[in-house]
Amino acid sequence: MSDPIKQASRRRTFAIISHPDAGKTTLTEKFLLYGGALGKEAGTVKAREGRRSATSDWMDMEQQRGISITSTALQFEYRDCVINLLDTPGHRDFSEDTYRVLAAADAAIMVLDAAKGIEAQTLKLFEVCREREIPFLTFINKWDRPGKSALELLDELEERLIVEPTPVTWPVGIPGEFKGVIHQDNDIYTRFERTARGSTIAPETQVDYATAEADEGEDWTNALEEASLLKELGRVVNKESFMRGESTPVFFGSALTNFGVRFLLDGVVDLVPSPSPRVLDSGDTLPLDDPFSGLVFKVQAGMDKAHRDRIAFMRVCSGRFERGLTAIAERTQKQFSTKYAQTMFGQDRDTADEAYPGDVIGLVNANDLRVGDAVYTKKPISFPPLPAFAPEHFMRARVTDTSKFKQFRKGLAQLDEEGAIQVLRDRDLGDQAPILAAVGPMQFEVATHRLQNEFGAPIELTNTSYTIARKTNTESSDALRTMQGVDVLERSEGTLLALFESKYWMDRVIGDHPELMLERMIAEGGLG
Repeated sequence: MSDPIKQASRRRTFAIISHPDAGKTTLTEKFLLYGGALGKEAGTVKAREGRRSATSDWMDMEQQRGISITSTALQFEYRDCVINLLDTPGHRDFSEDTYRVLAAADAAIMVLDAAKGIEAQTLKLFEVCREREIPFLTFINKWDRPGKSALELLDELEERLIVEPTPVTWPVGIPGEFKGVIHQDNDIYTRFERTARGSTIAPETQVDYATAEADEGEDWTNALEEASLLKELGRVVNKESFMRGESTPVFFGSALTNFGVRFLLDGVVDLVPSPSPRVLDSGDTLPLDDPFSGLVFKVQAGMDKAHRDRIAFMRVCSGRFERGLTAIAERTQKQFSTKYAQTMFGQDRDTADEAYPGDVIGLVNANDLRVGDAVYTKKPISFPPLPAFAPEHFMRARVTDTSKFKQFRKGLAQLDEEGAIQVLRDRDLGDQAPILAAVGPMQFEVATHRLQNEFGAPIELTNTSYTIARKTNTESSDALRTMQGVDVLERSEGTLLALFESKYWMDRVIGDHPELMLERMIAEGGLG
């Protein structure tokens, strides 16, 4: 079956977002376990070459710190559907990367820690989701540990996210004493049993209400009363409301012990929309059965330390992709071969012979591709540009070993292309002492680590006095450069940024010189 429309109907492409330590990476691995992509135990996967790690966190810093700071793509099959799971950074400092990943997703899962609820970083990641108009499911994780009550967490979702929570499953037992879940759509009670270290699929037993009342006692009575009350209040899943982002279906469970993971994966198949025609820059929509096209939403180097290659992650948007076809990058109008297209499984990959709308493939060493590029074969297209986030932190970078200046320049160019950090240059100094601009401070740590370890270019960072940036243009830049407390620097693609030492001074310049172009960027101190 090679019909792009029929194949797209089988695809579910979604991202996972969460605060650090909420259990996102564990949930990702358990999805693979339930989807059959792992062996009989979580943590291993069968491949032609033997067994390999299935973790989505492949960068050294991720493994050392236990957090996700890059995004990866994983594909597996479940219930006759092709699941494309996009793992995102778990830290707000990398919310710009999350935004780009969501450009390739049709929905998201927001993972919450039952004990902590919605934290500041979760809120910012959710705002990224809302900015992209992405519908999302909510998974309240770690119900096997002490935490807030289920009703308290629903209230928090409604009050802080301004969204209606609609439970799909309801927990029996308080946090830390998880017994099972009631399914709100069919009133079935499923009891869970623990497995050793959560390494295998959790046994599930459907129990009738009389048995549940006898076995679970007060826990059952309380859960049933709460579940019934929510139904009476109309808190039931409504797919249209979910698609509009007005409500979020809620699941309770424990990724570590596998409680509730299967029901969440079923929810992905049943609720997450299959790929639909995407909106073009012109405002028209792109039919799924048009000739092949795709969107590059991420560029990443260093995933394969042995080959030190560069991968452009691309979501297929229309048509049928066949390995080896010659495609055109809309921005440069250059042709390139797709002979080395790969399907991604975290750090591991296999040859991609074909792909359909919703699938994510990696184009190896397609060095002219950049984040946001539209790719096509026959029919020229252009997607709306992916906006850059406003940097809030600025540091000057210098290579500490001048003999490594070539490596320093190469590394900066690579990090800039990936969008790992913004590199700003003075027109007179070039790469002698560029300023690195970041949404969050951890981006500096990643840039320093990668320049040292991937490119052999040790650097030192020094503070600057800049605190805020605005986009400007050539006409305004000459006047701005003559002012105190402001400088104008250039990004690699030519965008000019005016950097100010304080918001007060920027507001004064704007008030005194309304003729100057000083344009606000997305996500400055929060989205919107």
